[in-house]
Amino acid sequence: MRWLLLLMPLAIALEHFAPQRSLLIFVVAGLGIVPLASLMAQATGSLAVRLGPGVGGLLNATFGNAAELIIALAALRGGLHDLVKASIAGTIIGNILLVLGVAMVLGGMRHGEQRYDGRSARLQATMLTLAVIALIMPAAYGAIVPYSKEQLDPISAWIAVALLLVYVANVAYTLAASRVAMARKPAAHADGAAPSNGDGHAHHAPQWSPTKAVIVLALVSLGIIWLSEILVGVVEPASEALGFSDAFTGVFVLAVIGGAAEQATAIVAARQNRMDLAMSIALGASVQLALLVAPLLVLLSYVIGPHPMGLVFGPGLVIIILFSVMITGQIASDGRTDWLRGVQLLAVYVILAAVFFYVPDVSGAR
Repeated sequence: MRWLLLLMPLAIALEHFAPQRSLLIFVVAGLGIVPLASLMAQATGSLAVRLGPGVGGLLNATFGNAAELIIALAALRGGLHDLVKASIAGTIIGNILLVLGVAMVLGGMRHGEQRYDGRSARLQATMLTLAVIALIMPAAYGAIVPYSKEQLDPISAWIAVALLLVYVANVAYTLAASRVAMARKPAAHADGAAPSNGDGHAHHAPQWSPTKAVIVLALVSLGIIWLSEILVGVVEPASEALGFSDAFTGVFVLAVIGGAAEQATAIVAARQNRMDLAMSIALGASVQLALLVAPLLVLLSYVIGPHPMGLVFGPGLVIIILFSVMITGQIASDGRTDWLRGVQLLAVYVILAAVFFYVPDVSGAR
C-alpha cells in the first residue's frame, strides 16, 4: 500500500508535463488517493481509541469532507452549480449506501452479526431526514408555485442558516455524549492495551500518539485535496473518454473519489469489528455534508460565485437522497447489522447508478 504513495508525485508530474493525457491522469490521481485514505484510516482509528467513536467519526468526517468542500468551491467559483449539487447528493448516498453497504458485507462475513449504538445511529438518521426535508421544500415550492430565482434565493439562505445551527447543536451534543461515554469506560485500559469491543476481542488500531495522529491527518488531508483538484481538472475529458454522462460523473464518479478517505476508514473499522466507528463515519459524513457543507456553499456563493446558488436540488437528486435515507434509517435502527443488510444497501446503490447511467438527465439539473 505504501508504494502507491509514489502515484501522488506521478499524478502531479503528469498534470504539468502531459496535460493532454486526461484519462491517465484521472486513473493515477484516483489510485493515488487510496494510500492516503489508508493512512487517514490509521490516524483516525488511533484517535477513536482514545477519544471514542463519536469524536473519531466526527474528526474523520471533517477531514474527509475537506476534499468535497475544496472540489465544490472550485466548481462554485466557475458557476458550475449543477455539478456542485450532483457531487453533494452523490457523496451523501455514496456514504450511506455504498460505504455502509460494503462495510456491513465485509464486517458481517468476517464477524457475523455486529452490534453498535442504535441510539446514535437513529440520531444521525434523524438528522439526515431533517436535511431531506430542507432539500425537498424549495424544490416542492418551485414545482407548485410559479417563481423566479430571486424569490427562492432568500428561502435558500434562511434554510441554510437553520441547517448550520442544527449542525452546531449536533456537534455539541456528540461531543458531550462522547465525554460521558469515555468517562464510563472501565479503567482497565490504563495500561495502554487496546479496548475490547464487548465480545472479548481487542481492537487492533495503531497506537499512535494524539499529536502524531493529528499531524498525519492534516498532511494526508492536504494530499487528498491536492489530488482531488487534479481530478476535477480532468474529470470532464476523462468522462467523455469513458462514455459517462455529466450527471453520472457528478453523482457516482466524482462523489466516490472525493469521499475515498471516509470510505476506506469506515470499511477498515468494520473489518476490525468496530461497527460503532464505521456507522459514525458513514452517517456522520453524510450529516456533515447535508447540514454543514451544502448550506455553507449556499452562503459562500454570495461572495465567491458569479451568482448565488439556491438550495434547490433537481427532482432526481431529491428522490435518490430521500430513498437512500429511508432504507438506511430502517436498517440502522436496531443496533445490529450483518452482511445481508449490506447487500440490501448495495442493491439500492446499483439500481440508482443504473438509472443515472442510462437516463443522463434524471438528475433534473437542466
